[in-house]
Amino acid sequence: MKREIPLSVPNLNIEIVENLRECIETGWVSTGGRFIPEFEKKIADYVKLEDAVSTQSGTAGLHVALRVLGVAAGDEVIVPTLTFIAAVNPVRYMGAVPVFMDCDETFCMDPDKLQKFCEEECSFDNNQLINKKTGHRISALILVHIFGNLARITKIKEITDKYNLRLLEDATEALGSFYSKGEYEGSFAGTIGDMGVYSFNANKIISTGGGGMIVSGNKEYLDQSRYLSITAKDDSLFFLHNEVGYNYRMLNLQAALGVSQIDELEKFIQIKKQNYNRYQELLDGIEGVSLLPFADYARPNYWFYSFFVDEERFGLSRDQLMYDLIEQGIQCRPVWKLIHTQKSYSGLEAYRIEKALWYEKNIINLPCSTNLKQTDIEYICNIIKEKRR
Repeated sequence: MKREIPLSVPNLNIEIVENLRECIETGWVSTGGRFIPEFEKKIADYVKLEDAVSTQSGTAGLHVALRVLGVAAGDEVIVPTLTFIAAVNPVRYMGAVPVFMDCDETFCMDPDKLQKFCEEECSFDNNQLINKKTGHRISALILVHIFGNLARITKIKEITDKYNLRLLEDATEALGSFYSKGEYEGSFAGTIGDMGVYSFNANKIISTGGGGMIVSGNKEYLDQSRYLSITAKDDSLFFLHNEVGYNYRMLNLQAALGVSQIDELEKFIQIKKQNYNRYQELLDGIEGVSLLPFADYARPNYWFYSFFVDEERFGLSRDQLMYDLIEQGIQCRPVWKLIHTQKSYSGLEAYRIEKALWYEKNIINLPCSTNLKQTDIEYICNIIKEKRR
């Protein structure tokens, strides 16, 4: 009988039901209730910050953060091309224009190319970085920590500081990842830039079904984020709204899941690490394929595993192997179609995209759920071995 092995699904403890029961019995199922501030506090404590602001999704968190950071219509924002499209869409929500950057071996934005772009393609006048080609101000940079790996943030932050760019960390895939070496040793993904955002989508390392979280060491940024996320309500009795806000508040039902899930995070990371190591052991020696490493300067959360296929040496293309695995009940996927090649973003500036194209062609994400069985990993690796020609 063919197995069905999902790519990445939540690992929910039945004890969570008691939190949901409380929400239902008290009637606090919407955007109010005790679990929302409790979840915010637990996340803030975990990443060693004073406060956090919950949202309906990571995308909503990015949208709010861009507004708080002062990104304006007509501005340009530097973004990666190798990422999920939700990391870039909020730039468009603000009426701004993305400029696409290549990745390095971490899958994250390449700081060397970023530096060359700023030095050679831009001018720095009146404390503003100006794109020579368009004449537009570049006001911010969105740094995405891909698959739980961590970008080379020391150099990136030096660049954003030098050119007066607001740094927004999209850590939606990297909750729990932290730097273990260097200037930011001990700092969690999302806590180094001006603002950071996490996601609790169903495929993330902890899940609330949906939902996101904004973090920052700047209290004013968080206060403004909270205000905007509750429709910019200045007087809740008389419905006074002095700005245009958003209905982006997390539900109490979602937060009820989150307060239990965050307590499981370190255990989940250890499971993901063990499963990653087991894959490494079983794939070792199969010519033409490998599981790519995480950065050695970080403790990653091991969220997604990047499986590289060398068609010439393996004897089968990445796509052929992927379809064969799917046929055997193993859910897997390629990395995202690069955003600068998407219809909605075609024709926009993309600076020397090379490495991202290589990853787009050769990488598969293999099943990595925290409830993945060891026998499932063995099954997957045996099929890969059998497919080699």
